[in-house]
Amino acid sequence: MGSRDRFRGRSRSRDRDMRGGGTRMDRERDRERFRDRDRARDYGRGMQRNGRDGRAGGKGRKPDDDRFKDSLSEGLKQQKESSSESEIADIDIDDEEDEEKIIEKRRKEREALLKKLGVLNEDSNTMTEVEPPELKQVSMISTAPSSRNESRETTSQRAEDNDYDGTDQSLTPPIPNERKALTDKVERKPKESPEPPKDLDRQSKEPKTSAKENSKRPEWDMFAEQDIDSNFDSPGTVVANKQAHENPALTDNWDDAEGYYRVRIGEILDNRYVVANYTGQGVFSTVVKARDQARGNAFVAVKIIRNNEIMHKTGLRELEILKKLNDADPSDRYHCLRLYRHFFHKQHLCMVLEPLSMNLREVLKKYGKNVGLHIKAVRSYTQQLLLALKLLKKTGILHADIKPDNILVNENNLVLKLCDFGSASSITDNEITPYLVSRFYRAPEIILGLTYDYGIDMWSAGCSIYELYTGKILFSGQSNNQMLKCFMDLKGKIPNKLIRKGQFKDQHFDQNCNFLSHEIDKITEREKVVVVSMIKPTRDLQQELIAGQNLPDDQIRKVSQLKDLLDKVFALDPAKRISLNHALAHPFIQDKI
Repeated sequence: MGSRDRFRGRSRSRDRDMRGGGTRMDRERDRERFRDRDRARDYGRGMQRNGRDGRAGGKGRKPDDDRFKDSLSEGLKQQKESSSESEIADIDIDDEEDEEKIIEKRRKEREALLKKLGVLNEDSNTMTEVEPPELKQVSMISTAPSSRNESRETTSQRAEDNDYDGTDQSLTPPIPNERKALTDKVERKPKESPEPPKDLDRQSKEPKTSAKENSKRPEWDMFAEQDIDSNFDSPGTVVANKQAHENPALTDNWDDAEGYYRVRIGEILDNRYVVANYTGQGVFSTVVKARDQARGNAFVAVKIIRNNEIMHKTGLRELEILKKLNDADPSDRYHCLRLYRHFFHKQHLCMVLEPLSMNLREVLKKYGKNVGLHIKAVRSYTQQLLLALKLLKKTGILHADIKPDNILVNENNLVLKLCDFGSASSITDNEITPYLVSRFYRAPEIILGLTYDYGIDMWSAGCSIYELYTGKILFSGQSNNQMLKCFMDLKGKIPNKLIRKGQFKDQHFDQNCNFLSHEIDKITEREKVVVVSMIKPTRDLQQELIAGQNLPDDQIRKVSQLKDLLDKVFALDPAKRISLNHALAHPFIQDKI
């Protein structure tokens, strides 16, 4: 202490000598004063730590010094500079109070504060006991330090304790490394801390709320990890909030990124239809099952068109076609889906339709996977489908997407209805395009680029009927070119007069009408073009339909009739394809089993 006084005296005399030194000396003096103040604070912290550990006479340090000096973990950090006697000599300490008294006084104040906070501080190397964060925050507010310096020192002390445990510095009380201790503490005091923190780093950085606020918090928290994505497994799981006032301009509130409506179970559409469950989603729309409150809670299907300009126009066209079909069949004899009414809901066109059960794809999967349905069911479905085609022809409409997915049945699987008229058009609007109709059900005249008419729906119906009986897809080409090859494998070479008329003939035939088969080379795995001049049918439709089944005579007779009907349906020349009236009069339809 004597040497320090001498250094302090020397420093003060140096300051007095410098006072008259002009502007430069003033600046030097100001810098020295700020350094002195920082060193004094660091020195005070060092002396506090020595008092806590029971080691007096330790040195002050700068922020970059080794904070573990003289402790059990000495050497964990490299110190850049060591404290020197000359730096300690510059620290200004009040003459009125002895250094030991200051240390003792601050140690007592610190212990008193730690007791109020409920932290056990037996030794710097022991684990400190932590209260739940809510109580800790209340304690800190109620026991504010008496001065700014004291607050800094206490915070610094707790931060250094944290550093010793291996965690980052924080302004919050120290956090233990073991989660178990904290969990046990919470279990002992469930009312004080309803949930143990999941992430210790997050606990130290996020603002804390009181236990009272936690109790008022609603169950769903959009930022909580456990709730992320839990409400979006399917549109049916979202619960409607009837109290919320939604801005109609903000479509993000109810649409997904692709314009599909987010279906909410229990939501009331048009003040009438209570959404019961989610049925499915297609390219154009989302379909839900709902109860009609105005009709004794009878079930209806509501088709909600995507909020997209193209889809909206397509929906309006489908609405017009459904109205036309329903008006032409008031007694519902021709097996096209019934439209009840339509409305707009949050910028979505909605169509209220009759409720049906499964589509034929689902029926096949459930009752005839890979083997198909009984010939009696196929005969009944074929008759109903041909009647639907008759209504389409009567009203001058092409469906242009007939396939098992777009044919629905009722709950007892007896009544069939043709649905999904999103691709339908008037017979006068038949624009030539090679990609009309789903590929496996696409007629040859579409692929070749010929003018087409009702024959394309007859071809698609024939493909669907074959699939109903066998459970297999008839033409499964991976491209339009392969589809033509499949047609010719069954029916032989396409007539040259058809090929020459086609707008897309050059993609599939050369100038001599030889077929250009696009194939994948097995060795190089690259596409190659093979010229095929002679094509003979290689498939036997009768054999494929029977498929080695040991059938009774009456069923064999019906299968033969089915084979004859399909042969006529699959005429490559649409002009030679069987007409609707002839198909309805065919023995397969007229002769009951």
